[in-house]
Amino acid sequence: MKTEMLAMILAGGRGTRLMELTEKAAKPAVHFGGKYRIIDFPLSNCANSKIKYVGVLTQYESIVLNSYVSQSSFWGLDGRDKGTFVLNPREKVTGFSLYMGTADAIYQNIDFMDQYEPKYVLILSGDHIYKMDYDHMLDFHKQNNADLTIAGLTVTLEEASRFGIMNTNKDYSIYEFEEKPPVPKNNLASMGIYIFNYDVLKKALIEDAPRKDSAHDFGKNIIPNLLNEGKRLFAYPFAGYWKDVGTIDSLWQAHMDLLAQGDPLKLDDDNWKIYTEDIPTTPQFIGPNACLKGSSINQGCIIDGTVTNSVLFRDVVIEKGAEIINSVIMPESIVKKGAKVKNCIVKEKQLILENEVIGSDDKVELFTSREVK
Repeated sequence: MKTEMLAMILAGGRGTRLMELTEKAAKPAVHFGGKYRIIDFPLSNCANSKIKYVGVLTQYESIVLNSYVSQSSFWGLDGRDKGTFVLNPREKVTGFSLYMGTADAIYQNIDFMDQYEPKYVLILSGDHIYKMDYDHMLDFHKQNNADLTIAGLTVTLEEASRFGIMNTNKDYSIYEFEEKPPVPKNNLASMGIYIFNYDVLKKALIEDAPRKDSAHDFGKNIIPNLLNEGKRLFAYPFAGYWKDVGTIDSLWQAHMDLLAQGDPLKLDDDNWKIYTEDIPTTPQFIGPNACLKGSSINQGCIIDGTVTNSVLFRDVVIEKGAEIINSVIMPESIVKKGAKVKNCIVKEKQLILENEVIGSDDKVELFTSREVK
């Protein structure tokens, strides 16, 4: 069971800014891209990077996510020498405690990590959309003899205050880490992707755990403490597509990005596939009145209206005369005759009535008002 690098995915977040989309499911379980869930992206990155063992730490509304992640075969992580493992908070001899922060969540699973005797631990967020070869990041970590390597993305200075900001030397060694600074000194932002030497990580977590003044958080506590101790921290520059889909606006925009010319995420790249559950359903049917323009239509859809620059998940029905513009329609929703949907995300299994108009030119809206019976 020994492995060079073990992956731990933090997937317990509430995702409250996604409103009704996360009422009954954690943010990583939210639908994305016409056929995927958000958690598919870090899990597929792990599989493509040939990481064999992946722990997925869940907490908030975890029933959907737990049952989904336990199907290791979706990502080719099933077998005797590989697997995905759901890690919920659990009762121990010392009592029961929910995960109190990102670092505390990893700390509570030291026993899980110990059994694999990893030299390195890769820590990921379960709610970001991107592709990354973690093996390249590990090579960078080794070449710099680092104790901790943090993946970094250049953002605008206006956005920088939303992130942990890394101030680095020319060789990307980090000399200062500022968690969401009101006045950032630069714009190299932490992506929440870390490679630790396991001995360094374990010691830091054990020392942090009893501290009453700690938030038990990587950005607020663990990383600054390691810098103060003189550990070798490096920023790994990432130049690809990356999106934190934490709001309705950002989730909608990420879908529109998929439809943009060239598709920056390149979901059709056979060399780096994103794997997911393949639910058996019927072929799509395009009716005699249908008009499709620049859209992504998944299997099982029945289309007899107009769909423009939109993403339709499986088993969506668009009836005659209905019009869908710049929108995302999640699985098993029905849009009746003559209805118009513009600049919207429609939650799964929703019914939009005949001639109903939802959405506007002014803002992105979420429709969750009426379930299909």
